[in-house]
Amino acid sequence: MTEHLLVGLASIIVLGILAQWLAWRLHLPAILLLLIFGVVAGPVTGVLNPDLVFGELLFPLVSISVAIILFEGGLNLKLSELKSARSVIGGLVTTGIVITWVLAATGAYFIAGLELRLAVLLGAVLVVSGPTVIIPLLRQIRPLGNIGSIVKWEGIVNDPIGALLAVLVFEVILLGGAEGGASVVVTGVLKALVLGGGIGVAGAGVIVLLLKRYYIPDFLQNPVSLMLVVVCYVTSEAIQPESGLLSVTVMGMALANQQFVSIRHILEFKENLRVLLIASLFIILAARLPIEAPVFSDPRGWLFVAALIFVVRPLAVIGATFKSSLTWRERLFLMWIAPRGIVAAAVVSVFAIRLSEVGIEGGETLVPLTFQVIAATVAVYGLTSPLVARLLKVALPNPQGVLIAGAHAWAREIGLALEASQFPVVLIDSNWANVDEARKAGLDAHYANVLSEDIVVDVPMDGIGRFLALTPNDEVNALAVLHFVDVFGRAEVYQLAPTGGASSGNGLPLHLRGRYLFAKEATFGYVSRLLEGGARVKAVPMTEEFDLEAFTSMYGSTALPLFVVSGSGKLGICTAARLAEPDSGDVLISIVDPVEETSNV
Repeated sequence: MTEHLLVGLASIIVLGILAQWLAWRLHLPAILLLLIFGVVAGPVTGVLNPDLVFGELLFPLVSISVAIILFEGGLNLKLSELKSARSVIGGLVTTGIVITWVLAATGAYFIAGLELRLAVLLGAVLVVSGPTVIIPLLRQIRPLGNIGSIVKWEGIVNDPIGALLAVLVFEVILLGGAEGGASVVVTGVLKALVLGGGIGVAGAGVIVLLLKRYYIPDFLQNPVSLMLVVVCYVTSEAIQPESGLLSVTVMGMALANQQFVSIRHILEFKENLRVLLIASLFIILAARLPIEAPVFSDPRGWLFVAALIFVVRPLAVIGATFKSSLTWRERLFLMWIAPRGIVAAAVVSVFAIRLSEVGIEGGETLVPLTFQVIAATVAVYGLTSPLVARLLKVALPNPQGVLIAGAHAWAREIGLALEASQFPVVLIDSNWANVDEARKAGLDAHYANVLSEDIVVDVPMDGIGRFLALTPNDEVNALAVLHFVDVFGRAEVYQLAPTGGASSGNGLPLHLRGRYLFAKEATFGYVSRLLEGGARVKAVPMTEEFDLEAFTSMYGSTALPLFVVSGSGKLGICTAARLAEPDSGDVLISIVDPVEETSNV
């Protein structure tokens, strides 16, 4: 028995992480592979039986895990993102939810053939989508403008709302109908909003107080914050079932928008924990899926899924954005991104058990039908939404633009050279004179502190995929790189070598700095001396006759390669660890001394 339990626990972790890694390598939605792996491990092979492994602890563990996931989602909600999209987000989480609920319930009744009360319950469950699916999709798509913030806010905020709505519907069902249900609904909503929301704000306040007064050591900050998330969730649940999800979401939002203490370390910890929890939860819940259920072979179930995708979602977006300023392209994109995730799976699994306990028939069909919706929507939206976003021109397939910290003289020269090669460039500088000169040169420059918390919101990032820290301050460069790792990924953040060169490392470990630009000796002072000595930034086409050897022969060893523009239009950045290797047809952008040039250049 012990060995079987160990195999079960190990398979959850191994399969969950393996599925996530394969999804990353194959550019597929992770949840799709997690569902497949879970089904194979559970009902297909029998390697994993979650009910046997966890027993009565299964759904309490699932509930707490979902709460932690939603708390991490709340940490990603910045109120500054609402500046230009408040009405659209408000419409999607109010009007959009109502339309989705009504139409999904109608489809479940007339198409899927569910009993009316179960159809209404399923409609409430399918309101949710969630950060477990939306945030990874947005990272893959990288939509332009405000549309990404809109989708993120909808996906995170409607989870606790949908879960609470489903619980209230469930309680009305237990009462035997609508008679007396109005008071249950009103009381439940008030408890959730007032007490649940208040507990969330109070929990955030406790964390801020503890951090600001240094009442806990650094190594206990993440465990204590996790403890308080669980305490807030359980307290809210004791007052009103499923209000705990609202409580932890509010708690995350409150922490994300306070200005008293830094929560970066908490955010990093929760992001890592979220990956493990999502992987484990989907493996566990998929392993419990009764694949022999008739609903999977019933065409009515697939017609219901099709109705959700092609009818319900478009009508919900139309109703929610009727008087908004969104373009028709943005509306179409919103119509094509509404996957369901872990909250729907967890909530409906709990309801199915409770319906069976109280003797209500038909509840066993809710779980397979919900998983059918999850699998289909994740597959359809996950596989096609990146392509749809590019076709609608609301996202770029592989953004090649560059964000540059620094607008001094040679940073402007580099920016102009990149723009001449058709790459978007944005410069940030806290020196107004530098910004003014950059704007006079025709560059998109912004007067701002590159370390500002709202820099990603305040500065347009459309088409930007890399970050170069070119300031004269080594510490600012290192901090700026850390600031933008979450935006562009560690592989696409670069900084100048610190004083002393790349080999010195400036005492910084690898995880606290970006990739060193251009060459080992390319410090700010070194590059400045090159330009002050008469060198210039020049784009040189490479041919069969004029290769890298010919380039070095003409411009000498003092030439400093910066970028390689491939024949297909991709931008390669030269680093201290990866020197320039241009091919024929590429363009090499370098800092070179003026020489007598031949016709090959």
